[in-house]
Amino acid sequence: MPSEPLVAQHVLEFPGGYTRTTGPVIGRFLTELRAGRIVGARTAEGRVLVPPLEYDPATGDPVTDEYVEVGPAGTVTTSAWVTEPRETHPLDRPFAWALIRLDGADTALVHAVDAGSPKALRPGARVWPVWRQERTGSITDISHFVPEVTRIVSPVRTEYRLQVGGALKTFLEGVERGVFLGGRCTSCDKVYVPYRLSCPQCGSLIAEQVELPDTGTITTFAINNLPDPRAPEVPFVSAYILIDGADIPMIALVGGVPAHEVRQGMRVRAEWVPESERTPSMANIRWFTPTGEPDREL
Repeated sequence: MPSEPLVAQHVLEFPGGYTRTTGPVIGRFLTELRAGRIVGARTAEGRVLVPPLEYDPATGDPVTDEYVEVGPAGTVTTSAWVTEPRETHPLDRPFAWALIRLDGADTALVHAVDAGSPKALRPGARVWPVWRQERTGSITDISHFVPEVTRIVSPVRTEYRLQVGGALKTFLEGVERGVFLGGRCTSCDKVYVPYRLSCPQCGSLIAEQVELPDTGTITTFAINNLPDPRAPEVPFVSAYILIDGADIPMIALVGGVPAHEVRQGMRVRAEWVPESERTPSMANIRWFTPTGEPDREL
């Protein structure tokens, strides 16, 4: 029978915390952070190191005594998304560790970015620091970075009144009665629905009204996946329907059939609201539904 492993539990602890001196370069960097500024050290070759180092990593030479204020904004060069933050992490929600090259710096520093989504933090994303109100001279004086504001949402609402003309008024009064009124051009014999006063093809005045049935044929259609209060469901179909006896189609919704079953040539009929609910409006037609007749060639 195997014996249990021998385990000894040890704790390494510095009561009161481990204290070390910062040196003049890092000390200056932390002091500036406490004041709400970010600085880098300039090398003899003119590069600005952030965070500053005491020696140029490229040459090994000491940095100069020149400190340069950088940022506060910067550009993300690469990042790693943290889906489940730990207790010791700076944020209690998903965030990213990112390499950020602050404006005016030649190197990047690592810090947390509260981006909301990894898609918002592609390389090249611009970020700004969020400072803590109480600062102590630590890199955590910057609580985290956030993406630059690139879009805003503004509520838009416009009220206006639309007064219908004579032709449309005539057509809508017909719809209130449950019929489609078209206009026949006596010059080219075309029938237009909705009713209009002049022929769009030859320009002649239209004086003859034609009462058309509420059946027709789908000439073309689109499947829509965004909600619409008028639609029976999502996805729904909007279609151009050639009313029987007309020469141009009108647009309307299609219902009573799954969207993927709608097709060109399908025969449809208007589904009307009850007569007691009708007004001079296209809302009198809920949508068009299939009649069950054989498809018609277009």
